[in-house]
This record gives sequence, structure tokens and C-alpha cells, in this order.
Amino acid sequence: MDSDRRSDYFTVRSENGGIRDLYRFLVLADIASGNKFIETSNEDCVMGRDTWDHRWVIFISIIVRKIIAFFGKPMEWTGYCFEFFLNLISDNGNILRLLLNLLQGKAVIPKRGSETFISVIGHLDGRIDLLLLHKKTTSSTAIEEEEDDDTSASLWRRVLQQPLNNNTSLMDLCIMTSKLAYENAKVVRNVVNQHWKMHFVDFYNCWNDYQKEKSTKVFIMSDKAEDASLIVIGFRGTEPFNVDNWSTDFDYSWYEIPKLGKVHMGFIEALGLGNRADISTFDQAVLLKDNNNNNVLKEEEKESPSSGSNSSSSSSPEMVERSAYYAVRSKLKSMLKQHEKAKFVVTGHSLGGALAILFPTVLVLHKEKEVMERLAGVYTFGQPRVGNRELGRLMEEEDMIGRSRYLRVVYCNDIVPRLPLDNKTFLYKHFGVCLYYDSLFVEKNMDQDDEPNPNYFGFQFLIPEYFNAVWELIRSITMGCRYGPDYRETWLSLLLRVAGLAFPGLSAHAPSNYVDSIRLAGKS
Repeated sequence: MDSDRRSDYFTVRSENGGIRDLYRFLVLADIASGNKFIETSNEDCVMGRDTWDHRWVIFISIIVRKIIAFFGKPMEWTGYCFEFFLNLISDNGNILRLLLNLLQGKAVIPKRGSETFISVIGHLDGRIDLLLLHKKTTSSTAIEEEEDDDTSASLWRRVLQQPLNNNTSLMDLCIMTSKLAYENAKVVRNVVNQHWKMHFVDFYNCWNDYQKEKSTKVFIMSDKAEDASLIVIGFRGTEPFNVDNWSTDFDYSWYEIPKLGKVHMGFIEALGLGNRADISTFDQAVLLKDNNNNNVLKEEEKESPSSGSNSSSSSSPEMVERSAYYAVRSKLKSMLKQHEKAKFVVTGHSLGGALAILFPTVLVLHKEKEVMERLAGVYTFGQPRVGNRELGRLMEEEDMIGRSRYLRVVYCNDIVPRLPLDNKTFLYKHFGVCLYYDSLFVEKNMDQDDEPNPNYFGFQFLIPEYFNAVWELIRSITMGCRYGPDYRETWLSLLLRVAGLAFPGLSAHAPSNYVDSIRLAGKS
């Protein structure tokens, strides 16, 4: 493929056309109706030799996203009120104390954005302590509990020396970071500084130009403020009542990066690297091309033999401020310069997992070799597919994010890692090593082709999924008795398990499943 021409793309625009157009496209294979929903650089992608399977997958994607859009405002307001109600109860102790306080005029009213205002995800699973520090505290003497920051930092230095796929402490830090990323900046700062005894660096609320809002959240922390050994970047995932997040997960649009492969367009937009309304914005932000379609990165490489040393010059101050990718990259490079011995880890759950793996992928594309040499690993949890097999093959061949530094964790019937579909039409593929946990918390290392139920919707998996949902509900009731109070599920989590009887893959996606899997692997 010629890297100097504009890239191929395939965009599904669910907002265009109506139900009649959908019917004509699906059943009658009507080209004009299909063109209302699809924009592509290759007309053969719309019709031509396309099969019923191709049209069916597009049809399902459009229908789901139309339903999400239809219930968008009610869904967001429901989430807004529900989250407030959860905090109202917790701030007053419980529902009975809330009623008593209301009668006495002493009710505590939660303040959104404060250190005590917790997200729905936080109410599903209230655990905040790290496994490593919890073990250290419970086994330490009074003298050991007064150890200084240097000793605490040495713990993480030793942790980084362990293999990625057998590093429970680092994996636990990453899933807890991914869970914490759902909270507001003040909660994140408080947990990192006060509970984890680490150093909070910054919280970013970044712009998604397609969605026209600041919908991408990410924070950075380090093991200590000076001479750090570990830097952690945590991307926020799909929020339960966020319409745009769920719409992105069910989006099948892609953008093809020359010599790299096809990448999910919605995830690239979430990193702040373009807008499908103007495909040239992807060329400029991802491929670093100017308005004349010249490759800026190539010109910079001619001027300087040091790979990646000048690539930051292509990002304007406005882009650094608005784009999650450029904001995080800018801060990361300055921190790696400040902390000469530090390595960094990138992590995220759900949508956050997709952004966590795409962030270093774009670093590779932008020739940030010096930065990538300091990458300790990428941990993702319940991550959707981000591209095709070509993308994964190149990343593994480059050994920049290959099998030794990228671990994708999947819990049982979680639906999100099965999206977008892995079929002959769209060819979305996972890559790297998959650490798979079943509902008994049995751990298995798998290649992407060996993962059970790759597309979730297979009829042969339907009955086992519902049986497993029943088992998970029973298991959740007994978790506290079997494993101790740290594993007792909240009433909200139990309610989600009940909902999981109807939609098994949704309840399996909760971060608490991943926390339990990592901490209880081999103990069932």
C-alpha cells in the first residue's frame, strides 16, 4: 500500500436514513438505501459482492445504535439521578438513616465532583485497597508500618522485575487503576495519595471532536514524586449510562492506516485523533500529514536521524490541550525525562482498555522509540477489539507491544471483548496473549483463536450463558462467607446479577469480576 495516498475508510452513520431504508438495504440489497448509512473510500464495501452476512451485521449495528440514541437523554438523566440517589444513601449511612435524617432535617446532600461523590462503578464494588499494600499491612509490625516512601517505592521496583503474565501485584494495581478511572478527579487524587501512598500527577478531561464533548477521561500517577520507578496511565472505560460510550462499542466503522492495518474509528476519535465528518483529520493527526498530503514525520526523519525526537513538533498547543493522545504523550515524555529510571504501564477497562492499547500503538506509528523502550507493559480488562489481524501481526512483529508486554484479561461471558464481531466481513481481531478466567476463577493463557465463544451470539453458547448467569448469582450471595468480607458483594452488584439473568454478558462486564478473578485465581 502506498503510504503517500489518503487512507481507506468505512463509516457506518446510523443517524442517516430510516427504518424503510434499513429494510430495503437488508432484504432487497438496495444500493441507494445502503449509501444513506455507509460512507467509504471503496464502493465495493457497500454492495457489489457483499453477502447477506455483511448487510446483517451492519443492520444490527445501526439498529442497536438507533435504539441507544432514541433512549439517549432518558438514559443519561436516569444515570444522573440514580448516581445521586446512591450517593445520598451512602452519605447518610443507609436508607433508614436517610429517612430519619430527612425527618430531622439533618440529611447530608452529596456534592457532585467532591471527594466523597462516588460513581456507579464505585458503588458496585467499594474496594479501594491494593492487594500488595493490603498484604504488606496485614503482615507488618508496627515498625514496618512506619516505613518511608523509599521502601514503598522499592516494592514497585521489585514488582516490575517479575514477568508480565505472572505478576499478580502489578495486575491488581492495573485493574484497581482501571476501576478508579471511573471516579472524578478529587476521588482519584484522594485514593492515590492517601490510600495507595503513591503520587497523583494529573487528571485529563479530553475532547472528542466527533461527539463534540469532553468524553475521554484519563489520569496519570507514579509510585512517588521524586525518582519514581513506575508511572501508571489509566483510561476510563464505558460508563454504564453514557450513550456515546455504548454507541462507540457497537460501532463498526474503521480507518485503515497504511502498512499498519484497520483500526476502529470510534476509538481513534476517543483519543482525539480525528473526526469522521472530515476523514482528512485522521490523516493529519494519525499519519502526521499536512494539508498537501505530505508526510510530516518523514520530513522530520530526514532532518534528524533520531527516531521520534521531533515528532511532537507536529502537535500544536491546542491539540495537546484537547487531544487525549497528545496530552498524555506530552506529560509522559516530560515525566520519563524527569524520572530517568522509571518505566510506564498503560491500563484500562472496557473502552478504556481499547484506548490503553491504541495509545502505545500510535506511539509506535509516530516513531516514539525512546518512549516505547520505557514501556513496562499494557494491561487491559474486558477490552473490545480495536483492529484487524494485520494490525496485531505488525505490533507483535515490532515487539514494541508484542506478546511480552501486552496482556489482555477476559472474564468468562463478558460481552464487550466479543465486540465488534470477528467475522469474514469486518475481520476485527484481538492480538497478544489473552488471560482468560472462567466463573470459577480458573486462569488460562490463550491465543486469540482459542478463546471460547468469540462472537457471543452463537446459538450453541446461548444455554450455557444463561446457566452460568444463574450460577454467578448464587456465587455472589456466598462470596463473603467463602472468601471473607472483602469479597462480599454490594446490594447493587446483586441487583446487576439479577439483570444478568436476562443479559448475561452485561453483568459479566463489571470490573468487580476482574478484581475477584485476579485475587482469587487458583483458590476456588
